[in-house]
Amino acid sequence: MTDRSLPAPASTPAPAPAPAAADPLPSGVDGPTADAWTALGGPAALLDRVSFHGPDAVLPSRLPVRRLARATVAACSLAAAELAAQRSGGPVPEVRIDQGAVATAFVSERHLRIDGRAPVSFAPLSGFWQTADGWLRTHANYPHHRDRLLTALGLPADTGPERLAAALREQPAAAVQERAYTAGALAVAVAPPRELVLPLVERRTVDAAAPRPLAPAELPAAGIRVLDLTRVIAGPVATRTLALLGADVLRVDPPRMPEAEDAHADTGFGKRSTRLDLAVPTDRAVFEELLATADVLVSAYRPGALDAYGLAADELLARRPGLVAVELNAWGWTGPWAGRRGFDSLVQAGCGIAAVEAGADGRPGVLPAQALDHGTGYLIAAGVLRALTEQRTGRPGSRHLRYSLAGTASWLLQGIAPTADPHVLPNDEPYDPARWITDTDGSEYGRLRHARPPLGYAGTPTDWSRPPGRWGTDAPVWR
Repeated sequence: MTDRSLPAPASTPAPAPAPAAADPLPSGVDGPTADAWTALGGPAALLDRVSFHGPDAVLPSRLPVRRLARATVAACSLAAAELAAQRSGGPVPEVRIDQGAVATAFVSERHLRIDGRAPVSFAPLSGFWQTADGWLRTHANYPHHRDRLLTALGLPADTGPERLAAALREQPAAAVQERAYTAGALAVAVAPPRELVLPLVERRTVDAAAPRPLAPAELPAAGIRVLDLTRVIAGPVATRTLALLGADVLRVDPPRMPEAEDAHADTGFGKRSTRLDLAVPTDRAVFEELLATADVLVSAYRPGALDAYGLAADELLARRPGLVAVELNAWGWTGPWAGRRGFDSLVQAGCGIAAVEAGADGRPGVLPAQALDHGTGYLIAAGVLRALTEQRTGRPGSRHLRYSLAGTASWLLQGIAPTADPHVLPNDEPYDPARWITDTDGSEYGRLRHARPPLGYAGTPTDWSRPPGRWGTDAPVWR
């Protein structure tokens, strides 16, 4: 696709009905929070339980990243509060979101220290590169992506940044983008700002299956079993959040697709991690046993990648009635880019965000956080929590939820007004991220310094119940 267009809005699955017009938003409600909550099907009357405090001078950017970040955390917190009330039989707790905590959590991977060591960030061949007619963004953090990029460009395996830069200066950005795609590499031409109309979330109820009964509990997701088939940031942030709230989260990865240990040290809190090869009959049988009693499955593979294993959404929900099935991809669910690989940095480039945030010298810019990843992660967790509430409050049935990083980018670019909320007085409280950083001992990775969870409903756990274990080393069983 050389015109850099993005997929059109998906037509299926059909969105769940929005709250009735007779149920107006409470006065003074934060607009982005209301947008997210409404997209998730949340009762509008609960929005008046949400308030914000803490420093305004966080996540500075041209686009309203602070408002996106706090809105996604607020929606997730409110969904947790709603389910907590259902589980405990009490009233829905108040939600009070600290903007400093949100800002710190949105860059959790930067605050992480492993025995004092900062984690590895972007690899040398990942970044912006000037081309013959513009700019290109590459992602080569994983060795196989680096190898494929160099193969696509006809460059030797020992190529460094200078040689790559020289090669790219001679070629059009869109041509490199398409060659990289064909080779299974990751490179996206930096696109100009333009209108995007993509849904923030797509929701549908598939049947009338009754969910697995749950006993009363203090934590909203206690006893919920979550199969986590996600990688990198967005999906793992969602399942890390569900683990904080009491869910039994088991991450499942294929043995031949290693994960960066530093990334898992950041997003593996509260979870367990195992490896199963679904192409091997014995491993597949183990996975099917896990699925038989799972309540939630979250996947972040390209559309169609899991179909051969019977994990296409419709087939999956037919086999496991009552499940909440969540799918995440980079570019949306229809159109010529729906099946392409992507990461937050690439979606920022392809959706026009990098151009909006460009510097005075014309070099593309970036958001102050991988906000598409983190924001989508909290929206996924919120959608799961809302689905669990609906299933147990008179609206049974399997649920299918779909998200994309491009959908969150669309919301940031067009759906959130960049001006301050008129009902909120400016807050010049200084921002010190150390207030929301803590140390955890006893991890198999060593001593971890990490960001605290940002959720803010009354009764939220202040930390995870367990540190991350080594990636892929847990037994494939439920607790």
